[in-house]
Amino acid sequence: MKKSILLFLLLLVTTASFSQGMLNLFGRANDFFQLMDQQKFTEAHDLFDTNLQTKVPTAELQKLWGELNSRFGKFESAAAVQGKTQGEFFTVIVDAKFANDTQSFIMGFDKAQKIAGFFLKPRSTVAVYLNPAYADTTLYSQKEIYIKTLAHNLVGLLTTPKKIVNYPVVILVHGSGPSDMDETVGPNKPFKDLAAGLAAKGIASIRYVKRTMVYSGEFGGVFTVKEETVDDALAAVALAGTLPGIDKKEIYLFGHSLGAMLAPKIAALAPSIKGLILAEAPARKFTDIMVEQNKYMYDMAKDTTQAGKKQLAGIMTELDRTRITQAGTMKPDSSILGLPVSYWVDLNNYNQVDAARKLNKRMLIIQGANDFQVPVTDYNLWNTALGQKGNVTLKLYPDLNYLLSSQLEKGSYAQYQQASSVSETLINDIVTWIKQK
Repeated sequence: MKKSILLFLLLLVTTASFSQGMLNLFGRANDFFQLMDQQKFTEAHDLFDTNLQTKVPTAELQKLWGELNSRFGKFESAAAVQGKTQGEFFTVIVDAKFANDTQSFIMGFDKAQKIAGFFLKPRSTVAVYLNPAYADTTLYSQKEIYIKTLAHNLVGLLTTPKKIVNYPVVILVHGSGPSDMDETVGPNKPFKDLAAGLAAKGIASIRYVKRTMVYSGEFGGVFTVKEETVDDALAAVALAGTLPGIDKKEIYLFGHSLGAMLAPKIAALAPSIKGLILAEAPARKFTDIMVEQNKYMYDMAKDTTQAGKKQLAGIMTELDRTRITQAGTMKPDSSILGLPVSYWVDLNNYNQVDAARKLNKRMLIIQGANDFQVPVTDYNLWNTALGQKGNVTLKLYPDLNYLLSSQLEKGSYAQYQQASSVSETLINDIVTWIKQK
């Protein structure tokens, strides 16, 4: 067993693959495809850097577009879905939909945001996103929005039901680590599924790119969950109160994992929130959750060697360092397991169960028994603390995993590389709960 196998399975992941200008490159990549579709090959050619302009003249670019349309059918749409920094260049993956097929492209950009490379992405046997049957696009529409705070601007999507007015809205709040607006894990997109399923049944949603993905450069020093999650969730709630069509008295917060843990904190700061939905919510300290995760993965590996046991013991020692409740002589920006001391102190001084107990708001707490990241142990703690309260509903789903999809067993992280959808039963239960008066 390698030490990295354990350490990289922690809930908290802070390294981001996005630079702050990556969303600009996403837009530039999409603009390139739009210009090509509009037969504006000269304008598209102008987006190339000098070297690529020399290698691929405008006439060759036009010929290439014709060949793509002959091979895959008429172009329909393109969406930049992934990006990362590679030395002095930036790589953007674009999924393009044609009439007869879909094809991914790799686009390289230089520091001047000029296209330095343009390639077809090789076909892969990796599973692709599975569009759920309940995502009936005739029943809802989507609109790009921006979640704005004083110094940040996060792109998002407002998904709204058609032919309905004055509908409820749900704000979707991410789990740990950098995340796109769909909370993508492998081929799975839980937030995209939730948005589609809710909207098809009359409930709007707001989802947005997490700040740690877009502004990764800001998370190298002192920060807490306030900067990571809370401020942007509050901004999304405030935005919801200004949007036409939304029932301002029916604003709900859906938190997943860390988002669920922080939902009571967010709700206490946002009086307009009517209710909370806590999905796969830790009731204990994060260190306790990570200890259990690592022990689970160690057992899954079935490594009984002395070396394996020694590695696990070393990781447990490292995890114990995260239990701090005050900085003491440590600098706030000094790192423990990739997160600053300031983060651990703030998180360890927060009690999500007590915070939820003090709220006079509706709460729905949902948990999958096949979740190995946030186990049923935490659900039971929530049930013990809040199960008798009239404003709280709890439901345990025997088959659901951490990504809220139905599975036959708990499994491991390899399960996340198989395409599955958020349970329609779960979505129906959420809809029913929201619509209860």
